[in-house]
Amino acid sequence: MNILESISTALRKGDDEEVAALTQQAVDEGTAPQEILDDGLIHGMNVIGEQFSRHEIFLPDVLLAAKAMYAGMDILKPQLIKDKIPSRGRIVIGTVRGDLHDIGKNLVGIMLKGAGFEVIDLGKDVPAEVFIDRAVSEGASIIGMSALLTTTAPVMQDVTSLLKEKNLDEEIKTIIGGAPVTEKFAQEIGADAYAFDAAKAVECVKNMVQKG
Repeated sequence: MNILESISTALRKGDDEEVAALTQQAVDEGTAPQEILDDGLIHGMNVIGEQFSRHEIFLPDVLLAAKAMYAGMDILKPQLIKDKIPSRGRIVIGTVRGDLHDIGKNLVGIMLKGAGFEVIDLGKDVPAEVFIDRAVSEGASIIGMSALLTTTAPVMQDVTSLLKEKNLDEEIKTIIGGAPVTEKFAQEIGADAYAFDAAKAVECVKNMVQKG
């Protein structure tokens, strides 16, 4: 097993100390930071995402893997900045106004970071205007919205409508998720994508960035 496979394996086990040590070893041995990121950390998180979507592992396993990934990223980030390696894209996420549930949204954020995206997490109870203002100020090309309550899901339409009003709907795309929303609802409100779980959200975001 080479060093990158070892990083991926340690990450999937949720061993943050081992991931940090192996990442440092890979850096010291002169492995390219992009390789460590793609073939070590991101590879490990991709496997975690697939296992989670197949219900082979559960939320605590994902959180442990995420902690391990962050331990590796702490070592790697200075190298990535030095090498001016760009992120795969920038996305603003949040739970919509009136809704205080954020477990699903947090998981999506973890998985997107694990896939190499920059994530600006606005938290919960986020008004439509804030989603758009932050997306513009942060230069994000995607807004991700979550809702758990049927009563708050319509707020998602406030965001898509406001984007159209401001003529931003071509440059800023939207993806929605959460218990009360469906593919049909996404189409009705003019959202660009719908994801039923975190793994699907990452897949959708990757596709949207490639098309963009």
